[in-house]
Amino acid sequence: MVDPFSLDFAALRCLRMVHDLQSFSRAGESLGLGQSSVSYTIGRLREVFGDPLFVRQGGGILATQRCIEIVEQVSQMLDEFEALASPRVFDPGTADLVVGISCNFYERVTILPQLTRMLRRDAPGIRLNIIPSQVRGREQLKRGESDMLIGPIRIEEAGYYRRTLFKDDYVCIMDPENSLATQSLTMEAYVATPQVVVNYGGTFRSQFLVELERLGQVPNTVMQVPSPANLPDLLASTDMIATVPRRTAAVFGQAVTVVECPVQAEISIDLQWTPRTHVSVAHVWLRSKIAEASGRFAN
Repeated sequence: MVDPFSLDFAALRCLRMVHDLQSFSRAGESLGLGQSSVSYTIGRLREVFGDPLFVRQGGGILATQRCIEIVEQVSQMLDEFEALASPRVFDPGTADLVVGISCNFYERVTILPQLTRMLRRDAPGIRLNIIPSQVRGREQLKRGESDMLIGPIRIEEAGYYRRTLFKDDYVCIMDPENSLATQSLTMEAYVATPQVVVNYGGTFRSQFLVELERLGQVPNTVMQVPSPANLPDLLASTDMIATVPRRTAAVFGQAVTVVECPVQAEISIDLQWTPRTHVSVAHVWLRSKIAEASGRFAN
């Protein structure tokens, strides 16, 4: 019988990582441990809690209900301890750390350029690991794959912090030679025109689509793409249009013509994080710099 008080935070962190990644091997890679070490740790935890914790299902593993309950309870304790153990003094000029940020094309072209310039000037030792969030930002934060999430998808459940950075609206973009480029778009013309719709590779729906549905209107979608990155190339020499946030359109410059969108809708860009980094002075400082880099967009 394993003494429960012989367990340490490393064992509980291992349990949470296996639970979140649903894999012994992937948990080991994330923690820098061999699979045998992970298996040994989970074996000790099974004895302590008197539960298998994970069972085989198909080609993977599935957490038991008891395991889910344990992870829910220890997660807050682990986050609070990590925050407690973080340094209380922070000097940006000498800081040496890696911070993961989950975001997509919009945030990469509107916020990150200014943030990068600020960091290279004030904190050159801070290295950013940017990963695409698509619609998985919450899971990435939960699993520790990222430290912060920037984007329009709000996490409504408890256990996450949020700061609204700025808001944006939508415009229509098209090839400069498009016959609509010199006209004001009516709603009738807008929904009839062939459109490229950005679906961001998941279940997220842009607010202009939500508003169109509310109005009982259906756009003439002829193509869906997961990112707005190459929209100018797709629209070139065609009769198609696309609806994107105004600041995305600005990045494309003269490659497209911008026309006001007849759909009145708004996008809110939020910065979100977890208790794990909430009181970390380094992360508090970096979050303030992200807000500062976003300040030029504040409405």
